[in-house]
Amino acid sequence: MTPRRLTPCLAAALAALLALAGCDSTGNQGISQETEESVQTKLTEGVTTQAEVRQMFGAPGNVSFSSGGHDIWSYDYSEMKQSALNYIPYVNQLGSSAKGTRKQLVILFNARKVVRRYTLMESEVVERSGLFP
Repeated sequence: MTPRRLTPCLAAALAALLALAGCDSTGNQGISQETEESVQTKLTEGVTTQAEVRQMFGAPGNVSFSSGGHDIWSYDYSEMKQSALNYIPYVNQLGSSAKGTRKQLVILFNARKVVRRYTLMESEVVERSGLFP
């Protein structure tokens, strides 16, 4: 009996599956594709209301209040890719790592529930754990 070979299509499908298995995304998908420029076209200080913000981006991940009692809404999103070393037996027991992008949209509303100020921050992040961070 001869060993069976993988067809090119099956090999490509397995490679794609392994590549996708290494990606994790968390947070509000509503800001995943946003940039500073795209947010500027959607939010206008003194004009855009809380209801409009909720319609555009969904419910905020965090709500807090300023010392003056104004609402502060925060939207977070991160997309991380796991290191290939995380999938190597025994090596992965010593530690793991991932890198990717984190976004945060923070919106301050005035007393009338209208956007007063906002900012979109985007940064590259690296997360490591284990014996060799």
